[in-house]
Amino acid sequence: MSQKTNPLAGQPAPLDLLVNVPRLVSAYYAGRPDPSVSSQRVAFGTSGHRGSSFDDAFNEWHVLAMSQAIADYRRQKGIDGPLFLGIDTHALSTPAFNSAVEVLAANGVELMLSKDDEYTPTPAVSHAILAYNRGRTAGLADGIVITPSHNPPESGGFKYNPPNGGPAGTDITSAVEAAANAFLAADLKGVKRLPLAQALRASTTHRHDYLNSYVEDLAQVLDMDAIRGVEIDLGVDPLGGAGVRYWPAIAERYKLGRLNVLSQEVDPTFRFMSLDWDGRIRMDPSSPDAMHQLIGLRERFGIAFACDTDHDRHGIVTRSAGLLPPNNYLAVMVDYLFTHRPQWAAHAAVGKTVVSSQMIDRVAAKLGRRLFEVPVGFKWFVDGLVDSSLGFGGEESAGATFLRRDGTVWTTDKDGIVPALLSAEIAARTGRDPGERFAELAQALGQPVANRVDAAATVEQKKKLSSLSPQQVLSTELAGEKIQNVLSHAPGNGAAIGGVKVVTENGWFAARPSGTENIYKIYGESFLGAEHLGRILEEAQLLVDKALAG
Repeated sequence: MSQKTNPLAGQPAPLDLLVNVPRLVSAYYAGRPDPSVSSQRVAFGTSGHRGSSFDDAFNEWHVLAMSQAIADYRRQKGIDGPLFLGIDTHALSTPAFNSAVEVLAANGVELMLSKDDEYTPTPAVSHAILAYNRGRTAGLADGIVITPSHNPPESGGFKYNPPNGGPAGTDITSAVEAAANAFLAADLKGVKRLPLAQALRASTTHRHDYLNSYVEDLAQVLDMDAIRGVEIDLGVDPLGGAGVRYWPAIAERYKLGRLNVLSQEVDPTFRFMSLDWDGRIRMDPSSPDAMHQLIGLRERFGIAFACDTDHDRHGIVTRSAGLLPPNNYLAVMVDYLFTHRPQWAAHAAVGKTVVSSQMIDRVAAKLGRRLFEVPVGFKWFVDGLVDSSLGFGGEESAGATFLRRDGTVWTTDKDGIVPALLSAEIAARTGRDPGERFAELAQALGQPVANRVDAAATVEQKKKLSSLSPQQVLSTELAGEKIQNVLSHAPGNGAAIGGVKVVTENGWFAARPSGTENIYKIYGESFLGAEHLGRILEEAQLLVDKALAG
């Protein structure tokens, strides 16, 4: 039931698959979106607006409209502190950055651009917002990150982080989306703009040292002394992403003699990547195919890790287990952090999404910690991280962050750098790498097997699936086990999950439409083996087919 793997998966990208960067950038400036075509409208999914200029889904008009919509939103809400603006290394990010600067400067926004035009990871922007706002009640800062995350090289992306430092909630993104589409429909009438050179010289445009501000603060969230003393060699591949200069700075600042930065290459074609499962280039550090080269170095390094293009996701390769499935490492982080952070509050909970592993539930129960289970989307963790009622927030797609060592907030957006470095702290403090730590957890709590099935779906079918109710699940058993719970709302916060989750003692499945693509996803997990998982996914597929046909 898994997706069909392309025969080129894991192989170097052939030249004919590399994106034509001049054509891509030309299309950014030449394209004109048609707001009557849904795929060409501004649409904020779980991580902002994304698309390609080749499809008129992400071009200059989109960015001008979104930037003006955010400038107007800030005025309406009285957000008048600085706006921290970061970009990643995708080819469309620099032209989009320029467009955003032109509009934001014309609107008198106090802009904080990176020193020396350095690329800026998502966590560095979240960290900067929170650091600026600490102790303030007025003049609050917010931010924009121009990134499509791990998506292919022809993609562009744009996301907004309000003063809480995390991904904007639906109430904000819906308003910005509607305003931006109104500007598109009005041929950008009402959009203010300065020439780029003038915008960069404006008295409201400033430079901020994101890199050193973030790097200097790392010792507040990680035991850098332990990492410095780790007795294994470490390797890191930035995958040509926004953290490419951060890793050498981290190694130098903390004298991490065993941390080897494997590449500092930045190339908007990402020609150095191995092809992903579908034969496309995708900077996904949780994909065995995309991470093929780093996995091949497992004998050279005790632990190696990588981050995606905006460095908000992590991938961990250990000598003992190869590339760890994201859910496995989330469970390891939870088990380690809640036993090695004595200053964290006793009530600090474990945050996970409804489609993350049930192993996390079992680890939380073992630790006596409350589980906070939310719908897909990192925005659901933000408030809990801010007030420290959550010690950790993690999602199945290799995104996570956690509190500082003193129990206060670190970032409220995903941070790929900190979980990557934590793998070395775990090895240093426990004498076992994360793969070995997970094996111990599995021996004590059960061995999970999991899979996800993606299938095409129309907009109408996605609507049907997102509105599935527990009453539509008529079965009392799933794969031979009694159904314990059928959920359409997350147990942690009562928010709709946009689909349905069915739970038994030793397995579960969840079915939900994608927020950014015309597909639906069925997640499944079993603690009774691969055959049992297969039955869970088969029965889940029948339920979804029935729902879509109804």
